[in-house]
Order: sequence, then structure tokens, then C-alpha cells
Amino acid sequence: MALRPPTLLATPSSRHGGVNPLEVEIAAEMASTLGRAGEKVERSLARLRAQEPGAPDRVALLKEATEAVYAYFIQRELCGMRRHHDVIREYAIPNEVLVRLGAK
Repeated sequence: MALRPPTLLATPSSRHGGVNPLEVEIAAEMASTLGRAGEKVERSLARLRAQEPGAPDRVALLKEATEAVYAYFIQRELCGMRRHHDVIREYAIPNEVLVRLGAK
């Protein structure tokens, strides 16, 4: 005898008896996009850290890093990850970037 979850609790893919290829493709694309956004954060923060505090183009690098972090946070939220504390610590996102996001 096969057991099935109640229709209320079943996911759309389980109602059809297997994995929905479209859902798998969407999840893979979301993961890929999140990875690329994370790499962009790493690159922009590295460029920002390499710049001297009083350098003339530091403002532009700060803006670039802020935009990269903002896009990364948005992508994380689209993937269902709402808390960013661990990411802030892991990437060592400076307060000057977080303040521009309104996160601190």
C-alpha cells in the first residue's frame, strides 16, 4: 500500500508523482545567480580594501561595493534567506557599506 501526503500538504511536484524539471531548473538558476552575486561582492570588497582611506576614487569603489552587497542581499531574500548576519561576518562587510544600505 502506498502512502501519499494529504493534498493540502503536498508540494506541486509531489502531486505529479516526482520531481518537476522546471522547479529543478529554477532552483539551479537561483543558486547560480546567488553564487555570481557573491563573487561580485568578494571582488568589489577586495578592491575597496586595497584602496587607501583618503584616495580620490574610494567613493566610487564604496558605491560599487554597496551596490554589489545590496544585489546580493536581494538575491538571498529571493532564495528565502532573510537573515544576513552570517554573510556580513563571513564577507567582513565594512560598516561604511552597511550604513549606506541602512543595515546598521
